[in-house]
Amino acid sequence: MSEDILVNVTPQETRVAVIEQGSVQELHIERTRSRGLVGNIYMGRVARVLPGMQSAFIDVGLERAAFLHVGDIFGHRHSNVAHDPPKPIEKILQEGQPLLVQVIKDPIGTKGARLSTQLSLAGRLLVYLPQDPHIGISQRIEDEAERDHLREIVERARPTDEPGGFIIRTVAEAATEKQLSGDIAYLRALWQSIQESVKAAHGPTLVHEDLSLALRVLRDMFDDDTNRVIIDSRETHQRACAFAERFMPDILTRVEHYVGERPLFDVYAVESEIERALSRRVDLKSGGYVIIDQTEAMTTVDVNTGGFVGARNFDDTIFKTNLEACLVIARQLRLRNLGGIIIIDFIDMDNPEHREAVLAELHKALARDRTRLTVNGFTSLGLVEMTRKRTRESLAHVLCETCITCGGHGQVKTAQTICYTILRELLREARQFNAREYRILASQAVIDMFLDEESVGLAMLGDFIGKPISLQVETAYGQEQYDVILK
Repeated sequence: MSEDILVNVTPQETRVAVIEQGSVQELHIERTRSRGLVGNIYMGRVARVLPGMQSAFIDVGLERAAFLHVGDIFGHRHSNVAHDPPKPIEKILQEGQPLLVQVIKDPIGTKGARLSTQLSLAGRLLVYLPQDPHIGISQRIEDEAERDHLREIVERARPTDEPGGFIIRTVAEAATEKQLSGDIAYLRALWQSIQESVKAAHGPTLVHEDLSLALRVLRDMFDDDTNRVIIDSRETHQRACAFAERFMPDILTRVEHYVGERPLFDVYAVESEIERALSRRVDLKSGGYVIIDQTEAMTTVDVNTGGFVGARNFDDTIFKTNLEACLVIARQLRLRNLGGIIIIDFIDMDNPEHREAVLAELHKALARDRTRLTVNGFTSLGLVEMTRKRTRESLAHVLCETCITCGGHGQVKTAQTICYTILRELLREARQFNAREYRILASQAVIDMFLDEESVGLAMLGDFIGKPISLQVETAYGQEQYDVILK
């Protein structure tokens, strides 16, 4: 099925929605303040060697020095002489020595980022290892014939004049030679670009930053089923076109810039879909409903008939409700990005054929998921056990926080999320009405956010619409409550 990918960009965050047959299938959100460092490559300088810890602090130009353990030094782990003891870190590194490193763990609390000198560059189907000639294959590709076939393709397609190797990712299963060759060409071009940046580097500096969400859309999500990518930011559209022209020229004509007056997510009703994706209850068209609860250990999904009474008999009513729930559950797992252990409690079915049909429908609905998952079938208690790989924070964890009023039994949107909602509302109002001034009424936490962390964003919007924006605390308002007053 053809799909459209919408990219909504503001200075504070980038949001991506995948639309298929008029319905939102996936949501991705990346906030500017919380972009991770994992995957970034730096030309660093050894600041201090700690023999007692067999570690070193590396200055890479960040606020805190990063941490490198001897076990994460590439040469240390790949000695060809088995009987020789590994060299201690003080024999490998000296203070002031330049060193090319990659972040493998983000800074946490007072600790700096963790580094490795074994570099890797991720493509859609392959991971390129510039220092290691080995060709590896994901263990999740279990078919031996397919593993041999993929290895032969990569062996033929990889350049003979470079020492690097590749790891074939799980998503490469059943990939064509053309697709794998295209990924190799992209990774080679990227590595050559990094090498040029390294030659020009003077002192600790960033030489490669992992792609932003808008560009990862092109690298990881664009496929033959993608009709077009629509971007509402001129600057981001230009960067996307430059990226596509260099690495994926055949898709360039399908990357479009949205210039409409209405917000892009409003045109496709994505905003309302985000709100529904934060709710526990999802209604079925038949009158039944699904309850989704995300906990620390697992996610539980409960299917109920609700107001659906059916037309023939009770067993038929249950069967049809469970079938309909399969499509809804598969979509909600993608929308909410729910990962880990997932337990589905379908309505009990006595007919074994009905159980097999529901399980088959669930497999079919999950087939379009980009994330790897497993379905273990019905347990003795009549529950369906499955797992879905965690690739990023769930939608609720990104947009919401534990409610201090209810003591953790529910959730409210963060003050930052409300700020961004208000900024979008202000822009929407400014396009529709020619008011002299705008006043924001909101809770203390939201107003404090506007006065501190989001003051720049508010000032930028005020300059853009050319009208003054004032703030007023309403002590009776909850954190999610606000009003925009036009004067």
